[in-house]
Amino acid sequence: MAEIEERIFMKAMILAAGKGTRVRPITHTIPKPLIPILQKPVMEFLLELLRQHGFDQIMVNVSHLAEEIESYFRDGQRFGVQIAYSFEGRIVDGDLVGEALGSAGGLRRIQDFNPFFDDTFVVLCGDALIDLDLTKAVKWHKEKGAIATIITKSVPKDVVSSYGVVVTDDEGRIKIFQEKPSIEEALSTNINTGIYIFEPEIIDYIPPNQQYDIGGELFPQLVEKGAPFYAVNMDFEWVDIGKVPDYWHAIRGVLQREIKNVEIPGIEVKPGIYTGLNVSVNWDKVNITGPVYIGGMTHIEDGATIIGPSMIGPNCWICKGATVENSVIFEYSRLGPGVRLVDKLVFGRYCVDKTGATIDVQAAALDWLITDSRQSPPHEHNNQQQVIADLLNQ
Repeated sequence: MAEIEERIFMKAMILAAGKGTRVRPITHTIPKPLIPILQKPVMEFLLELLRQHGFDQIMVNVSHLAEEIESYFRDGQRFGVQIAYSFEGRIVDGDLVGEALGSAGGLRRIQDFNPFFDDTFVVLCGDALIDLDLTKAVKWHKEKGAIATIITKSVPKDVVSSYGVVVTDDEGRIKIFQEKPSIEEALSTNINTGIYIFEPEIIDYIPPNQQYDIGGELFPQLVEKGAPFYAVNMDFEWVDIGKVPDYWHAIRGVLQREIKNVEIPGIEVKPGIYTGLNVSVNWDKVNITGPVYIGGMTHIEDGATIIGPSMIGPNCWICKGATVENSVIFEYSRLGPGVRLVDKLVFGRYCVDKTGATIDVQAAALDWLITDSRQSPPHEHNNQQQVIADLLNQ
């Protein structure tokens, strides 16, 4: 009788405790790992990737809006993995208050609670779309005998200041690690993608019970102490959504099919036009140019114009004469008659341009212009209000 092969459980960690300040206003109510890429949370794509490469025991550190992440993913069963959560924070007056320990501090907290990382493991940031060959990367890491390996990617020099910059020797060993240097100071265009491969011994370099960051503190320490610390530059699809403009470009990339590992959901009712269930629209009386995605139970009145690449979420209401061009509209948004949104992101009471500049439409007395579709329609606006509204279209 043939022996039953012992199954090897491979372990990973997803960093999901950050507040996502650079993706506000979205992260006021949605934690970064749950930010939807055409209705599917970005962390769900990461779970699929990990499962595909055999990583099926996954720790997730949570803090900001932790209950939202835990309620969606639960124990990971429906995603084909096992998930446990390490909450960083406390309860104050009955409310959960996040107190994130930093990316490295969160790692140490899990290991101090009970040794979990007992073999080579992978750490991923919870805010990027990737299609990396993790199996190949782990094999490279082991062949080098590394204690830590960063997966790097080459970027144009004018964006290096947003990332950690990595300089290696010919063998891939890291000589210098620069955390978000200026363009002038950057010594390389190979940047840290937030994808790491570690050995359990890495925990010894992280001080216990305090905030400690992987990029800003752990990695410079590894370089200083001459640890076997490597980087491998790989060619793969990597879409960072660390800032609002990044998110805006990610949605555009999916709709234009530049991002290959994300399918456009729904049904293609016309070339380049995709809809969810039960969209109410008279196709002969609206002007729609793809690529466009329209979520389920959204109503588009006659005379509206939608020009892609644009996404309109579910349960929205687009009034007559309104124009949506090159924009992203989140669920339950109502755009008033004649509103013209170009290069904008609408999220709840906020309207954001593609640079990240935000207008609070409620505070600016423009909530007749953009409001919640579940509310009663506001009264028609006057000419003075129209002048104010034109500010949104500059």
